[in-house]
Amino acid sequence: MDRVTAQFPEAVAERYVDRAGGAWAVIHADWLPKVAAFLKNDPELNFKLFGSADAVDRLHLAENDPRFEVVYFLYSLTRHEHVRLKVRVSESKAELPSLAPLYRGADWWERFVWDFYGIRFTGHPDLRRILLYEEFQGHPLRKDYALRDRQPLIPERPIKDIFRGPGTSGIA
Repeated sequence: MDRVTAQFPEAVAERYVDRAGGAWAVIHADWLPKVAAFLKNDPELNFKLFGSADAVDRLHLAENDPRFEVVYFLYSLTRHEHVRLKVRVSESKAELPSLAPLYRGADWWERFVWDFYGIRFTGHPDLRRILLYEEFQGHPLRKDYALRDRQPLIPERPIKDIFRGPGTSGIA
């Protein structure tokens, strides 16, 4: 993270080490694509593997502004090191630049974060729900999502059954 801070001093808002000894950097949202490209393309760093991304809803925490945090985990196969990036996102502008054009592995994770938290990723090639159906209302991992809400009934979609053969699901 020293090289990132030296290369982009205004990009890093905060750095810290967690209880397990992992180094974290809090990055300003506008700088996320540049920092990720630097981590991936720098020959000494070589963080080419996109591990995962997830979000944290900080609604009921004492320090809950901004409300969301999106966390990214990158790995360098040559250095055998992890990089943990965190970007804070306000509820009023729940939007981040997409890393999918840079890391193909970010595609699924950004769709997951959109599906369950409602955080949009600008520049994503196919931002739509990935685990829930398109008519689902709301984002279920937000802490203000009502547990007892009912989703609207939708007609069952005809799906071609490739395991039991034609005619078993009503589709020829």
